[in-house]
Amino acid sequence: QVQLVESGGGLVQAGGSLRLSCAYSRSIFSSVAMGWYRQAPGNERELVADITSGGRPNYADSVKGRFTISRDNAKNTVYLQMNSLKPDDTAVYYCHAKLLGTHYWGQGTQVTVSL
Repeated sequence: QVQLVESGGGLVQAGGSLRLSCAYSRSIFSSVAMGWYRQAPGNERELVADITSGGRPNYADSVKGRFTISRDNAKNTVYLQMNSLKPDDTAVYYCHAKLLGTHYWGQGTQVTVSL
């Protein structure tokens, strides 16, 4: 059974930092792109950042210059370093991968940014 398990969410003040981690259970995910999405109440799920198997990142305009996505294939883990957090970043953050046409999602981790 494929699993994506997120960790690292929490409550932080505006301007603070958090690092999210996504551990995946199958090493085959090291050969595919992976990403982070988020969903705030009343909003659709949106892409935050993704990264190719070779490590090339892509970011939503709203997080460019503040967030950094990275991966450690030896540890089967993808990270999202979030700096200069804003209240608008408050959402549930989900790890995502697509493999052979199937989408895989983690259970989500809550990030709350207070004023």
